[in-house]
Amino acid sequence: MRWVALTLASIGMTVAAVPSQAAGGPTGIWRMSNGKVTVKVSPCGGGYCGKVVALRKPHDGHGRPRLDKENPNPALRQRPVIGLTILSNMQSDGADSWVGTIYNPDDGNTYSSWMQLTGPSTMKVSGCVAGIFCKTMKFIRVD
Repeated sequence: MRWVALTLASIGMTVAAVPSQAAGGPTGIWRMSNGKVTVKVSPCGGGYCGKVVALRKPHDGHGRPRLDKENPNPALRQRPVIGLTILSNMQSDGADSWVGTIYNPDDGNTYSSWMQLTGPSTMKVSGCVAGIFCKTMKFIRVD
């Protein structure tokens, strides 16, 4: 969390401390606020991982399941997006905050990431390039 706070501070933003929101941490099913993707967050490897369990548009224009077609490894481009682990190695970085990586099947890139509970049913997840350019998405707990 420190590197995120320093990065945001360097571009004129601040991060407010968030009190503990949920004893169970981020475990559960979360839908992006725009409804595009639903992710199941579960314990794994001493931290948390997140797997895609639903998409707003699960099929391409030809009625086929959406695939991981932008993956840099050609051997993995036929994997369905539903079932992909996109949040990996999310390790605690303070109260209700975790850092790790996020894979974006839309562009095939993996980014440094952080997630933070902002309420009992809300979570922010950010993916960052070079530690300074970040995109933050809001997720709503659905379970």
